[in-house]
Amino acid sequence: MDALLAGLKRAMARVGASEPSGLHRLTGGATMESWRFSSGGEDYVLRRAPSLAFIDGRPFGHATEAAVIRAARAAGVTAPEVVTVLEQGDGIGSGFVMRALPGTPDPKAILGMEGSGTILREAARDLARIHSLRREDLPADVPVMDYRAAIADLRAQFEEAGGDRPIIALGLKWMEDNCPDPVAPVLNHGDYRLGNVLCEDGHLTGVLDWELAHFGDPHEDLAFGCMAVWRFARYDRPALGLGSLEDYFAAYEAESGRKVDRQRFRYWMIHRTVWWAMGCLRCAKYWRDGSDRMLERVVISRRTSENELDLLMLLEADAPEAERARPLQSNVALPPRQGEASMGEIATAVSEWLGTIKDRMEGHDRFQLAVARNALSMIAREDASRSMLATVVDDARDLLSGKLTLATEGLLARLRNGALDKLEADVPKYPALADARKRWLK
Repeated sequence: MDALLAGLKRAMARVGASEPSGLHRLTGGATMESWRFSSGGEDYVLRRAPSLAFIDGRPFGHATEAAVIRAARAAGVTAPEVVTVLEQGDGIGSGFVMRALPGTPDPKAILGMEGSGTILREAARDLARIHSLRREDLPADVPVMDYRAAIADLRAQFEEAGGDRPIIALGLKWMEDNCPDPVAPVLNHGDYRLGNVLCEDGHLTGVLDWELAHFGDPHEDLAFGCMAVWRFARYDRPALGLGSLEDYFAAYEAESGRKVDRQRFRYWMIHRTVWWAMGCLRCAKYWRDGSDRMLERVVISRRTSENELDLLMLLEADAPEAERARPLQSNVALPPRQGEASMGEIATAVSEWLGTIKDRMEGHDRFQLAVARNALSMIAREDASRSMLATVVDDARDLLSGKLTLATEGLLARLRNGALDKLEADVPKYPALADARKRWLK
């Protein structure tokens, strides 16, 4: 903490600001760290990488991300004001400092606000303004997406992660077969969703986390925030968890002058669901190779099961009616153990003990304790819910090659069973799971 404060003092001195105080780590942030502090009576946020190794291989660094934010702010987007970019001499890694904006990024709080329709319209407005930025407005190293190359990269990541997940294999093959022709590229935020926006009193007050900005199809940005995983508790509101797709598209079309193509929107829903599935798996890789040993990494890796369920629900519309109507097998649970404690029971015992010390924790440590208890609950649920039904892992290669398809007799039912079984262990409160049960368990 002392080293971080000393580095911040050097960075803020460059812009004539006084010595920072009150530095504390903010919770959340799946990839980058966020630290809030005060200087001269004003509040600021430091955004930085957990390690220099963590940003290796990314298309651009924090200096470019800061330039993108500045350009977006100049275009009328409710983006934060970047104050300074960290330099090597600051000695605290890679990142930048922003002036803090009002509002909360907490999706639960945002979804509980009055005026969700207003927030949705403002989100559509800001997205349209982001899409108005031109190549000449931004640094040259902001990449342009090649759709086919992006699919190939996801397939390579899938192979590296074992290539043994049939639903992801099905999604990759569908993407290869249905990749749309390129359109004139626009700047994409790349991560435009609840959790990356600030809101206060029913209004949008900030757009955050620009590290994935790139030029590409505007439908990609539109689709990403509408994925089931980013609707949180409001699965019933398909547009950002805030309202209807019709209202979202109408507001975007009015601001941008573009017409939304529903088929392209569906393609990018599927593409970005596969993308996020691979992003979750990659968190386990970061933990294993030591580039980021944060506990949250291993827990996020298990959220792949959310994406697998969502992906199958998006893809199953292409299956024959007979396969969609095929009943599922009931999972037969193993009898409870009578002897020594099981792994799940041990995990439960540790989680219960951690619960007794929760009130002694503050800030990020309290958040990490909650993550630890969530991880232990995953272990306990998986141990308790192991079924006699074997999971499908050998079909992935045949799905990638096209030997198996959704028309293959019984395949969809096996994939549905596997998706339900895994998600019930990993994240049983995931809102889409209840919807899948209603659809599939008749």
